[in-house]
Amino acid sequence: MDEQMLERLKAESNTLPLSPGVYIMKNKSGNIIYIGKAKALKNRVSQYFWRFASHEGKVRKMVENVDHFDYILTDSEFEALVLECSLIKQHKPKYNILLKDDKGYSYIRVSLQEEWPRVESAKQVADDGALYLGPYISSFAVKETVDEAVKAFRLPVCSRHFPQDIGKGRPCLNYYIRQCCAPCRGKMPNAEYRELVDNAVTFLKGGYGLILNQLQEQMTVFSDALEFEKAARIRDRIAAIQKIRERQKVVSSRVEEQDVIAMAGDGCSTAVEVFIIRGGRLCDRSSFLFEFMQDEPAARAEFLRSYYSQIKQAPPRVTLDGPTEDKELIEQYLSGLAGRKVSITVPQKGEQAALTAMVRANAQEKLNHLSQRPAHGEKVLDELGKLLGLPGRPAYIESYDISNTAGTGVVAGMVVFADGKPLKSAYKRFAIKTVEGQDDYACMREVLSRRLARLKEAKEKGQEAGEGFGRVPDLILLDGGRGHVAAVRPVLEASGFDIPLFGMVKDDKHRTRAIARDGGEIAINASRGVFTLVSNIQEEVHRYAIAYHHKTQQKRGFSSRLTLAPGVGPARARALMKHFGTMEKLRAASEEELAAVPGMSRAVARTLKELIVQGDLI
Repeated sequence: MDEQMLERLKAESNTLPLSPGVYIMKNKSGNIIYIGKAKALKNRVSQYFWRFASHEGKVRKMVENVDHFDYILTDSEFEALVLECSLIKQHKPKYNILLKDDKGYSYIRVSLQEEWPRVESAKQVADDGALYLGPYISSFAVKETVDEAVKAFRLPVCSRHFPQDIGKGRPCLNYYIRQCCAPCRGKMPNAEYRELVDNAVTFLKGGYGLILNQLQEQMTVFSDALEFEKAARIRDRIAAIQKIRERQKVVSSRVEEQDVIAMAGDGCSTAVEVFIIRGGRLCDRSSFLFEFMQDEPAARAEFLRSYYSQIKQAPPRVTLDGPTEDKELIEQYLSGLAGRKVSITVPQKGEQAALTAMVRANAQEKLNHLSQRPAHGEKVLDELGKLLGLPGRPAYIESYDISNTAGTGVVAGMVVFADGKPLKSAYKRFAIKTVEGQDDYACMREVLSRRLARLKEAKEKGQEAGEGFGRVPDLILLDGGRGHVAAVRPVLEASGFDIPLFGMVKDDKHRTRAIARDGGEIAINASRGVFTLVSNIQEEVHRYAIAYHHKTQQKRGFSSRLTLAPGVGPARARALMKHFGTMEKLRAASEEELAAVPGMSRAVARTLKELIVQGDLI
């Protein structure tokens, strides 16, 4: 991100009030790209710009595209949440979690406004006076549920119109196979028919226990009154409902109505799975796939707001596989949508914990299935290999970037992508040792020289395997153009290793544009998969190098402050930082622990501890 732009946004964010409200991020074209809510606008918005280097995934991409922002003050954080949901639905910003709109859902329609109502599936809600149940994500589940209801209560599915067609013909086959009550015969009172429909509605809403109890009572009444034919019809209806219920997969015997939501991520993508349980059975499910989201509690909160603002209703319980931000606020918001209390729970043990584990396993399976598709794995790597003229698929890719501030605090980062995904256990960091000032080419030569020396050492010891410095990469990508490639090429050739080497070129907006080689550039925008992979690699190595640079600069600043203490010179300051690692641990150390650091004395440790306690030093 442009430094001047970042500094301007930092300054602007510092002028925001410490009040609740909604912030609206916009790009250079004035288009809204993200909408969020905050308890304190200044604190929340400034985090995006002051902590830019630590962001990952979609947050970093969003911030890189911010040109300016607006905000709307509200009286409370809850009002901000409601306004946020409304604005997101209205503007559909690119970097918010967006779900498909109501056109993708299905409904159960009960034409209660008619004298002889019908139960059927519907794609949209019409203003026709009918009762609509839903929405449901799965149209198949809706059709199956409607089919179960009409069979259990023997409701008509034919094209005849009642009461116009009553008594105008013989009943259809469904009557003779006992799947229709045949109002067309003219022998069923309307009140009895509407009672069947009412029972079906109760059944569709998941009230299995209630409807079975009602039917049992009716059957007993008819039997006691010696109306055995009516009692037999009720008995058959009870048997049909029990048969349907036995066919369903029961996943919760204690919680009758709940949505169970779980997520799984692989570093590149995040899958969210929703199991909809009504009447103690799994009646519907839905799956969503998003770009990688680092902060799971924040991701859960954003998903809940987006999902239920589309669904417009929530069950009494929403069960999650982990904590969510703004739990109380979201409960209040969902309760308002549902018109009754809605609670959010995160079970730790027992049946509910096992249920969330099952839903999470389904989310993980979604990710596994995605990673096995050629378009997301082998096919993309094959395309990259062919594009670069490699002998095979580059399954193990290393990438390098240099980071510094005006030639000071120069460091480098190495990231690894295995099978197209980040392999963070193999990441490495380098503090530049031989280069003074700002010379990216020389720094890159030093880093690759040290890396290849470690590879040669591993080879001589017979340790070539697994990951890290002991494995020969299939491809090396430098964050830089032809100059970087030309500078590093001699180092690679001198090492004796035949490893393909290329650079990653950015445009004037710091976005990946092409792959650099010794003689020119290779366009990659013709293949979306290759372009996405290379962009992700370049973004990740840049983030990793900058994060390491900021960490070293912070530690260097702490170390220089330690030298202000009497008796603490540069050598003792370095020893202290090396021993404790962080300023937090150093602050918490006792006088004895300070004195135990190599090179320290008891007197200097006592003085240092006094300054720390007084707050005069760190």
